[in-house]
Amino acid sequence: MILLSRRAVLAIAAVVDIALHARPSPVAAKTLAGRHQLPPRHLETLLQALVHANILKGVRGPRGGYELARERRRISVGEIVRAAMSETFDDQSEDRTASPLVDKVIVPLIADASKELLAILDRSTVEDLCRQAETASAVSDAKATIDFTI
Repeated sequence: MILLSRRAVLAIAAVVDIALHARPSPVAAKTLAGRHQLPPRHLETLLQALVHANILKGVRGPRGGYELARERRRISVGEIVRAAMSETFDDQSEDRTASPLVDKVIVPLIADASKELLAILDRSTVEDLCRQAETASAVSDAKATIDFTI
């Protein structure tokens, strides 16, 4: 997948995972890392960027972790991508080359494509992705398979 960095894809997955699993208690970074086969240290920096962007909020304490800072329907996928890539976007001003072809033709093309992609992602919310995950049975949650019938 060329259009989004791995960091952006993981940010989307983390937010949707937290939206699906943060009730009744917040999702610990270690639990989240285990579900997505990531080292917790790598994931923690990403989660902190999402907290800084007011997408997630951190809950301290022995049963702490992360939960959504706002309602699912009020968080767009584009917003998550922007938060995950904020460090990368800040560094782009230094990426200029000595090539006029790259600077005047290719970079503007990629910038336009990025704007269009973000506009599309802005139309999807975490709520939309949660519904899709549940419909596609992409939610791995032991609680979802418990049967209370007698």
